[in-house]
Amino acid sequence: MKFVDEAIIEIKSGAGGRGCVAFRREKYVPRGGPNGGNGGRGGDVLAKATKKLSTLMDFRYKKHFKAPDGGIGMGSLKAGRQGEDLILELPLGTLIYDADTEELLADLVDENQVVTLALGGRGGRGNTAFKSSVNQAPRQAEPGGEAVERRIRLELKLLADVGLVGMPNAGKSTLLSSISHAHPKIADYPFTTLTPNLGVVELPGYQSFTMADIPGLIEGAHEGHGLGIQFLRHIERTKVFLHLVSLGPDEPLEPYKRYQLINKELNAFDVSFKRRNQIILLTKADLLTKKEVAKVVTLFKKTKKKVFVISSITRDGLKDLLKYIGTELKK
Repeated sequence: MKFVDEAIIEIKSGAGGRGCVAFRREKYVPRGGPNGGNGGRGGDVLAKATKKLSTLMDFRYKKHFKAPDGGIGMGSLKAGRQGEDLILELPLGTLIYDADTEELLADLVDENQVVTLALGGRGGRGNTAFKSSVNQAPRQAEPGGEAVERRIRLELKLLADVGLVGMPNAGKSTLLSSISHAHPKIADYPFTTLTPNLGVVELPGYQSFTMADIPGLIEGAHEGHGLGIQFLRHIERTKVFLHLVSLGPDEPLEPYKRYQLINKELNAFDVSFKRRNQIILLTKADLLTKKEVAKVVTLFKKTKKKVFVISSITRDGLKDLLKYIGTELKK
């Protein structure tokens, strides 16, 4: 299934039904008086957050959504039927904007959270409501309230506790598959990951956290180069960054320069990323000797950030890494 993280749709609530002008007409009941019923209320358009969805694919092709109108009032004081509410189910993490004003209407962060996007029109009153001492036989009724139309923009930002960042082929997908039940595509070439992947990592003591794998970043990403910038919004909510730096011998740049390059792109996208808790992971450590690894670790110590040396293939260092992440998230 294609990953879709943004969509613009048009919604319209239901119009209210008009009130009825009617009079009681029964044998042996002279001057029966007005008995026109009220019109029914139009349906609202609601948004509901659900874990069952992970993309906005349902809104890629269907762009128009309308709630039912309310029914018209009838004689014998019968009210028109109420229009049913239209509920749009959206993935957790969806932001809803007014497409014309860019006003944020809602941020769906809780399961089953419901927000109203467009109110249905109220039902018009029938002529019974206008009866008075000076007007015993009113022949007036109200029209139903008008429907509300609006264009809204949906933007999905994955809700993850931990975000994986790094250059293409840094080992992000391999790490995610090693410590969670996620099954991202893994191959030995750049840009294997074309869309974000989300996995749940289980820790001892019934603790768990979600981890998002973002497509690899390259130099100039904040200007639109490569794929990663398109999906960086999905780590804006994360509490911890895992910055993966490959120790593979065939990398074009030395590890520390690649680390600096990615941080430059992250900060150019969002300056608040500088203040985010960042853990450095030196990956593919099984491809170097211990002496070579120690030399790189010494270089990264000057960042004053926590540094882990791991291998997702041999699983070296993963246990200590997960324990540390669990401690950081508790803070």
